[in-house]
Formats: sequence, C-alpha cells, structure tokens
Amino acid sequence: MFNRNRYLRTIAAIASISLVTGCSLFSDGSDDSQGPIVVGTTSAPSTLDPAASWDGSWELFRNVYQTLLSYPDGATVPEPDAAEKCAFTDTTNRTYRCKLRDGLKFSNGHSLDAAAVKHSVDRILKIKAPSGPAGLLGSLDRVETRGDQEVLFQLKTADATFPFVLATPALSIVDPADYPADELRDSEGRVTGSGPYTLQSYSENDKAELVRNDRYKGSAERRNDAVTIRYFQDSSTMVKALRDQSIDVTYRGLAADDIVDLQSKDADEDLQLLEGTGTDISYLVFNPADKWAGKEAVRKAVAQIINRPAIAHKIYKDTVDPLYSMVPTGLTGHTTGFFDDYGDPDAGKARELLTRGGITEKVPLTFWYATDRYGSETAVMFKELKRQLEESGLFEITLKSRPWKTYVEGYQKGEYPVFGRGWFPDFPDADNFIAPFVGKDNALGTPYPAPEITGVLLPRSRRESDRGQVVRDFEQAQQILVNDARLIPLWQGKAYVAASGEISGGAQALDPSTIMMMWALHRKTSW
Repeated sequence: MFNRNRYLRTIAAIASISLVTGCSLFSDGSDDSQGPIVVGTTSAPSTLDPAASWDGSWELFRNVYQTLLSYPDGATVPEPDAAEKCAFTDTTNRTYRCKLRDGLKFSNGHSLDAAAVKHSVDRILKIKAPSGPAGLLGSLDRVETRGDQEVLFQLKTADATFPFVLATPALSIVDPADYPADELRDSEGRVTGSGPYTLQSYSENDKAELVRNDRYKGSAERRNDAVTIRYFQDSSTMVKALRDQSIDVTYRGLAADDIVDLQSKDADEDLQLLEGTGTDISYLVFNPADKWAGKEAVRKAVAQIINRPAIAHKIYKDTVDPLYSMVPTGLTGHTTGFFDDYGDPDAGKARELLTRGGITEKVPLTFWYATDRYGSETAVMFKELKRQLEESGLFEITLKSRPWKTYVEGYQKGEYPVFGRGWFPDFPDADNFIAPFVGKDNALGTPYPAPEITGVLLPRSRRESDRGQVVRDFEQAQQILVNDARLIPLWQGKAYVAASGEISGGAQALDPSTIMMMWALHRKTSW
C-alpha cells in the first residue's frame, strides 16, 4: 500500500481561533434536538451524476454516495468503506482486489454488489462526459467481478496511486437500475446512493437537504441525523447568514475580508474560526489554439510580469500564499520553478522574451473567469492581473466572465484564450497536481501533449509505493510545465471553517483533500 508517512496532511497542525471564551470545535458532545445542522458554501454542484463531475460537486457526493475506500475520521490514507478489505494482489501494483461488505444496499433498497461497482466505473469510461472524471482512470484496463462481492481492477501499468483514486467521490457507486450505462442520468434533483445520508430534497443553486441513511453500512461515524447545505452566491451574504444564526457553519468561498473580520472580532461574539493548511490552488490556463495565447513567448512574458505576492497581500489579505509551481507547498516533490526561472516581476525581461519571439506590438489577450465559483475576490484578482500586465506597456487585456455552469461549457469548447481555474485535489499527492492537466483527455478540456510526463515520468513514479522515492520525477515534470508555461500557478489557499460557538467537529470534518464530511459535525451538549 501507499507510504504516506512523508506527507503533510492537508489539515495537519490545525489552529483554532475561537471568538468565544470557553468554546471549542473539539468538544465530543452531540445534540440534534435543534434540527439539522446548516452548512453554507459558495460551491454549488454542477451535476448530481458522478460520471459527469470532476469538480466541487464532490462535496455533496462524499456525503450521499459511497466509495469502496474513503477517509475515516483522522485517516490520511484510504481505508475500506463499502469494501471490507482492498489490496494489491501482486508486487507490480497492477491488480487491485476489493471484497465488499455483506448486506450493502442503496437508499432505494436495491442490493449493492460487485456488478454495481463495475457498472459505476465502466459508465464513467463509456460516457466520457466532457466535465467528467474519466481522466482519473487512465491507468485502468478493465474491471472484473468474481461472484457478488469481489471486484478486481486490472491496470494497464503499475499505479500505486490507484487506491487514492478509488477513494475519490468520482468513483461513487451508483445503482445500475437508475443510472444508465451509456448516458448521464436525468436526475431531476434525485440521487440513489448508499452513503451516510440520503438526499431528501434538492433545489439547484439553493439548498440540499440531507437526512441519515438508515441502510448505510460503512466507516462513517455519524454525529448528527441531518444536514442542510445552503448555496450562496457570495461570501458576504453567507457570513451574514452565519451571524444571523440562519446557518451554523460556513465552508468554501469565505472572502478574505470576511476571514480577516472574523479573526479580529470581539471575544463576546459566539463564533469560531478554524484555520488549516490547504492544498487548493489557483492558476491560469493558456489555450494553444489561440493566435496569441498559443505563442510560447507571450505565455512566458505573462509569467515574467505577474506579481504573486501583490495578489496574495493586496487582494487576499494574506489568506493565501504565492505559488510558484503547480504542486503546492507541503507535498513531496514541490518546487519553486516559476520563481527560480523568472525571479521577481520584471517588465524589461518580459519585453526581451517577446522580442526574441518576434513580437514587437502590444499583445491583445482576453482573460476569462467564473463569477460564482472561487470566491468574491476572483473578479478583483483578474482586475489586478489586468493592471499588472497593462502597466508593463506590453499587453492589452480584456476581461470577460460567466457563471460556472456556462463557463465550463465555454472552456471545454476551446472558446477562451486564457482562463482561470482552481483545483481542489482529488488526493494529496504531487501526481494529482500534474496528471489531470496533461494529455489528450485532461480536466481542462484543452489537450496538452506532454509525452515525457505522460509516457515516462508519471508511469515511472506510479511504480513506486514509497512516494518519497519519486521526488526527482516530479521535479522534472514540474520543470517541463515551467518551460511550456501552458499553466501558470498563482496562489495556494488555506482551509478556513467558520462556525457558531455551539458546533463541534469542524477539524475532523475535513478529509485529506479538504472535502467536508458532514457527519463529523455536531452540536455541543455541555460547555
């Protein structure tokens, strides 16, 4: 199995900043007498079908669907959930076997067996939805079943990260009776899963009401009977709801101003703020089919001008850190390639890069961003990028934006010359900050042939279970990304959870990919 001892857990070294004396997120009591715990977020699902999602929809999926492996409270490596046990059966890491728990059922009462697991995986690859997670299964050759309870995953090549892939919500197990093998389900707000909760009701971009699934058999230790997730358009409205006590917890999308405000409030305000190390990143994607973004000299000139510390301090009030590699700080293999190669922002050096590329005129570029996905600072950050680039005298920047749902459709069709994306990792490994963005079928809808990465470095690294032994491969892969400048990292986030003083379990609720496991939240019974 995977050696994770060398990893910094994403929510290790949790610092809890309590704004009410005597209250803590770490109390063990629970009390559901006051109704469901209400969680606010600005990250609404784009779909309810796991075969169509490689995005923040996973937050909901983790709680209503089940995977063979998951992360029980405090775990940093995948452990059995729907499975009773899983392991590689050979020394080459090419055959992975899982035996299911006895008596598993979906929320509609149908049996969950090995055939359902195979169906769930096969449909991802068959449907191959543009925004779906098929790219995560690049190493998978086929799925086999032996009887009703045994599943074998035969891999094309060695892949020591495969257990972590199985633990992602992308591999949620669905009922074959409700989810077609060759097309996405027209869910109409319905989910048939086997997770800790059932989806009692769902209103798109408004709320999801979750109630305890009495048929659930797995590793989750539920500390509450019901959770309502409310979806907000911006941080200020969400934090106002927290202060008005109409929600109990906020997660995903807290704006920098609101975080700073929560950090400095008076001690008599009944609120808490939890801060931890995050692994989410923000970056720019350049479309090689565009007349200007497709030119290496243009991309490198942009990289030479961008002032990351200014963005982190001025826009995000130091609630994020500058990032100089697609692999964030804290993961084995992290480098600072963009700083090593470009140093501090320098318009003169950028002009030289353009001149060597035969470009002497002002470069017109259109930058796109999502209005409702990555927090209210996104628009301000893009205005700052525009200011930095235009102040150099080398660029003329046009800013455009769309809501997330139509934004995704646009970049999948190749409509954007340059666009912003965020990445919340599928699992905390350097592989997951490189592999999803390269190759023909990547997560960006923008093919990025990188044969040395996809054909040599990643396959070689996946043969090694001790991830500390693959540092050199990851360093080389990151240097290729720096040289190409197709992807330009901007910042690395921190994990913040704000909650009312009566809520416990916030620290335990975040898995290693900082996805919230709602079942860990509960109300205190004593002070």
